[in-house]
Amino acid sequence: MNTIIQNILVFTSLGIAVAFLIKKFFWKKGNSKKKACGTDGTGCGCS
Repeated sequence: MNTIIQNILVFTSLGIAVAFLIKKFFWKKGNSKKKACGTDGTGCGCS
């Protein structure tokens, strides 16, 4: 019984990790524009 619970937890965490990686690297949004540092008018001073 303990082995079944461990397998369920391992495969669930693996699925969550794979879904996170797919969302992070392959799920591209259509109109996302990255702003360069300091050009958005906030004067962060990191350039």
